[in-house]
Order: sequence, then C-alpha cells, then structure tokens
Amino acid sequence: MSAVMDSHTMLPGFSDPGRDSQKLFRILMDAIARPGVIADVPHGPDAPGKLSSAAAAIALSLFDFETRVWLDDAVGTDTLAGWLRFHCGCPLTTNPAEAHFAIVADIASAPPLSAFMQGEPRYPDQSTTIIFDLPALSGGIAVELDGPGIRTPITIAPVGPTAEFWASAQDNHEQFQCGVDMIFTSGARLLGLPRSSNITLKEG
Repeated sequence: MSAVMDSHTMLPGFSDPGRDSQKLFRILMDAIARPGVIADVPHGPDAPGKLSSAAAAIALSLFDFETRVWLDDAVGTDTLAGWLRFHCGCPLTTNPAEAHFAIVADIASAPPLSAFMQGEPRYPDQSTTIIFDLPALSGGIAVELDGPGIRTPITIAPVGPTAEFWASAQDNHEQFQCGVDMIFTSGARLLGLPRSSNITLKEG
C-alpha cells in the first residue's frame, strides 16, 4: 500500500455516514434556497491538506462514482485525490467543462466561470457546482444579492473574490437557467450562491 493510500485512509470521513450526510444535504439545500445566509456545518470531517471541514463535508455528501470532480492546484494534491477516491469513489477530471463539481481555493488562478459545464436549456441541471474554499466568509469585497429566496437584499463579502470575479458571477446569473451554481466555504461554515441570484457590487 502506498504512502498516499496510508495517509488518506488514516483520515476518516463522517463518523455516521448515513446520518451526517443527510444532515449536510439539508444544510446545503437550505443554503441554496436562502442565498447569502451563512450556515454552520457541525461535525465536519478532517480532510488532507488545506481543504476546510465544510468543503470536505460537501464532498462526502454529494460526490460519488457518477460525479466527475475538478480540483484546482491549490487543493488538488495526490493525497486529497486519494482521500476523495477512497471515501467518495468519484472520478477526477482535468477538464473543467466536464466537471459536475469543482473545488477552487485560489480564485486568482482559477478558470473563468464560463469554462465550467454550463448546462443547456433542456437540461440546465447538467452544469458544474463550484465550491470556493476561502480564508473567510466576511471581510472581502461586498456585494448585494437579490432574487429568488431573498426577501430583502442581503450583503455578502467573502474573502478572495475580486470585483472582476463578481462581474463574471453576474454574467453567469444573466444566462439563467443555464450557468454554474456556487457554494462558498471557510472552516466549518458555508453559504450558497445559486445562478438565480442577482449580484450588485456595493460601492465603497
């Protein structure tokens, strides 16, 4: 058995896979239904490398043998790839346009949102969900969200996205129902940003 196999098998997934996965799935569905609202992820697993417990919990809940996963260079180590294959059975791809899910930790060097699978009018669900694993979910450039699931406009300011990124995220929204969905994670917290949300950069 290789050193990579030894290291990732020593890091467990969920302590109760069935129950913990169901809990995380409910948290995720609520986050997508209520864009911009930060949620806590209890009992998230430890993953190899720099991956947060929230991002690791999403992987264990959503990735499987039918979902192709793209990893950026900031998280895409052999050790993490082995951990994902062992716990999720998911195939990895180097082509973002083929990915059902992606994990991005370095937004500055990531492909544009348009490079990922966009879906099509008949099958808008055949698109990439991108997990942006960030230093923090507050303290960055502020944007205002409105749209479905948002009663009054809500402000988010995750650390990492630039003004140019937010402009591309708005372009992504404008091709709704196609486009990518996004989840921002940091530590044991997450927030959802579906393609249905309108994004306005806040001045100042």
